[in-house]
Amino acid sequence: MSFEEEWASVRSTSTANVSMRLNQVAPEPGGGGGGSADLGVDQDKLGAIGSAAYALHGRLAKDGNHARTSTTEAATQLKGHDFLTGSAMAAVQETWDSQLKTLLDACANISNHLDYSAASHAKEEEDIKAALAASQIDQYFK
Repeated sequence: MSFEEEWASVRSTSTANVSMRLNQVAPEPGGGGGGSADLGVDQDKLGAIGSAAYALHGRLAKDGNHARTSTTEAATQLKGHDFLTGSAMAAVQETWDSQLKTLLDACANISNHLDYSAASHAKEEEDIKAALAASQIDQYFK
């Protein structure tokens, strides 16, 4: 059996058993589902989302701490004069810091993961192309 025959057999078997496709619109009722069953990655979309997450991270890191100094000073002054508002304000600042750090970490993870995913997908594509090209060479040695 040639590579092309084996590949066609494996591909038809694998697509016959799949009932859900990601990244595409659901098929029309009664339709055969048509279209390609290949997994697709849009590098431009991954890049745009990763860039947006990176930009958001930068803005949050800068603007998220805008009121830190004045809030901390106000809380310290109020606590120094035995106002309960001072302790409450300090608690709000601590909560804000915690939530800001969580959001910054999430933005960094999204950006880094999309960069990794795009690079990994590109490498896998090249590996697959090389493997297919090499497997086609074998047919000339028989």
